[in-house]
Amino acid sequence: MRWAEFSRECPELAEIARERIADAHILLLGTLRADGSPRISAVECDLVGDDLCSGMIWQSTKALDLVRDPRMTVHSLPAGLSNPDGDMKLFGMAVPVEGEQKRAYDRTLHARIKWSPTEPYHCFAYDIASAGFVKFRGSGRDSWHWRAGSVLRKDFRPDVV
Repeated sequence: MRWAEFSRECPELAEIARERIADAHILLLGTLRADGSPRISAVECDLVGDDLCSGMIWQSTKALDLVRDPRMTVHSLPAGLSNPDGDMKLFGMAVPVEGEQKRAYDRTLHARIKWSPTEPYHCFAYDIASAGFVKFRGSGRDSWHWRAGSVLRKDFRPDVV
């Protein structure tokens, strides 16, 4: 499901994802290389209408990963060693964006940084199938998990010594 539907279905995690990922305008994107090994790349992102989108350099290796295999993981940027805000992750598929939706991405990016990419370039929206959030506190960690069509599960997992 796209961002807007994710926000309706799981508003608690969507709000955390908005704060950690969308408002920061940068995320760590996990893709799969042709040989199946993982690739991690920092990319810019913006909320554009109903979607969380990222533009990528034309024919960049991360973009070609997604063209070949759209499975992806999005991860928030850790805020230092202790990472007091926790880790937010989104899992799903990258969907190519074209036409008016791509122009909307151009306008959104330009409004934010006064720059627009030139064609050709890749643009993807993230179709979210599941999400997770982990935050360390006290003698353990909060662990939240959600899958499309299910309810948000919240657990506290104590440290095991």
